[in-house]
Amino acid sequence: MPTGNANLPLSSAVSLMNRIPSFSKVCHIVFLCAVVLLLNSSLQAQPPGTPTAESLQELIEAARVKWNVPGMAVAVVKDDQVILSSGFGVRELGKPEAVDGDTVFAIASNSKAFTATAIAMLQEEGKLQFDDRAQKYLPWLQLYDPWVSAEIRVDDLLCHRSGLGTFSGDLLWWGTPYSPEEVLRRTRHLPAKGRFRSDYGYSNLMFLAAGEVIRSASGQPWSDFVQQRILTPLDMKRTVTSVRALETHGNVATPHKSLVDSVKPIPWFNWDTMAAAGGVISSSSDMAKWMRVQLNRGKIDDQKRLFSEATSHRLWSPHTIIPVSEGSRKRTPTTHFRSYGLGFSLADYKGKMTVGHGGGYDGMYSYLLMVPEERLGVVVLTNSMTGISTPLAMTIVDRYLGGEQTDHLGPGAERDRKDREAFYQRIKDATTPKAEGTSPSHPLASYAGKFRCPLYGDATVTVENDKLVFRLLPFPELVADLTHLHYDTWVIRWRKEFAWFAEGTIQFVPDADGKFQDLRLNVPNDDLWFDELKLHRVE
Repeated sequence: MPTGNANLPLSSAVSLMNRIPSFSKVCHIVFLCAVVLLLNSSLQAQPPGTPTAESLQELIEAARVKWNVPGMAVAVVKDDQVILSSGFGVRELGKPEAVDGDTVFAIASNSKAFTATAIAMLQEEGKLQFDDRAQKYLPWLQLYDPWVSAEIRVDDLLCHRSGLGTFSGDLLWWGTPYSPEEVLRRTRHLPAKGRFRSDYGYSNLMFLAAGEVIRSASGQPWSDFVQQRILTPLDMKRTVTSVRALETHGNVATPHKSLVDSVKPIPWFNWDTMAAAGGVISSSSDMAKWMRVQLNRGKIDDQKRLFSEATSHRLWSPHTIIPVSEGSRKRTPTTHFRSYGLGFSLADYKGKMTVGHGGGYDGMYSYLLMVPEERLGVVVLTNSMTGISTPLAMTIVDRYLGGEQTDHLGPGAERDRKDREAFYQRIKDATTPKAEGTSPSHPLASYAGKFRCPLYGDATVTVENDKLVFRLLPFPELVADLTHLHYDTWVIRWRKEFAWFAEGTIQFVPDADGKFQDLRLNVPNDDLWFDELKLHRVE
């Protein structure tokens, strides 16, 4: 199809006009204008500046190569049509299998929109209300304050205003055998980091609670409800809610950990415990179906709806203010406001509302961005932990919105590299001795013992082959050999490689008698807060 500013040649229009000699000079001019407009509109199936699928594919592939992403899948929806759903690169580095529109990736926190939508569907059925107290469904739920515990409502669970800090308590579900209920029962030990219903604190744990509300109100586990009430009606056949389903699923991308200058494959990690906050695994083709029903305000087709238009407006209404950082103002100066709705992030961009969300999984990132006024949606799924998803989605949206085109990808790639360099520098700084020539103050046996954290569980320090070994017992793979750093601080060297962190330190804190009573952990990363573990000797 012709694109751009294709124009009908003036001579052709004049020739047509001259075939009608009875027209006056004024009528000739009017007729000329009408013919030019009519024929140009017939030549242009797409508005000027609208990108073609081919141009988008070229853009995406060039970005993938520049950012060193092994594989990714992208879908674009416009005016209720799937313009693009394609794969780029390979499912796993070093292997030939290509990514396509049906290759599945972890969408991680993009799952939150499914949970919020499920809650809204239950409200429409009268099985719960957004303003119901959470304890009506979870009478055992206790937070940092008795009043907050009794007052927190169902919609509070869905918009990050509980007063808990961002990512607070995520070590409770990450790799542990704890059920969602056990995770939430332990949440009472987490301190507040902000004001209830005033401060934004991104909480996966509250979405776990929302998943348990769905179980209580519907009589179905979260995964069954989402499968039967959302995935099946939308014909999202490639989408699953558990890593365990991948064993027989086929066409699965492999996660990759991003290092400073390279990436490496890592195994899939089980997120079943926190599925309501981040457990959906999907493809670009299926996510296009999800975007279509969201952009259509809940309408599946002319006969069926998933949810009402009123529900759509409620999901996309601001509930919690998100501060706009200085960096964000510089990168997107037309964004003046940010907020969180129910399961969706909201912002203004170039005078239009955007609805979206990001997702981060061990070895995979995703980003979804919709512009409802333009009936436009973009989803980017990647099998690496680079920040390409957001700038790529923003670039595609810019192509459709027109006007000044911001270079999101170039500065984004540089910023991503600097962030990774800074991350590994933090680890180096933490594990560099602050004093040379020091020795442990006690014999090794004095450091050994069993320590307990009311929030998390037990840990042990043992002497094995004349070396100290540290174990966090709830997650048996969190085993580290300890190497003396300085004084009574030791370097943690994990025996297994993990996506979110590497080395750290452990400090043994003595009492007045010189007996080591407490452990303080410093494991630099941006997602799992080891400093929340208050480990005190019990043996």
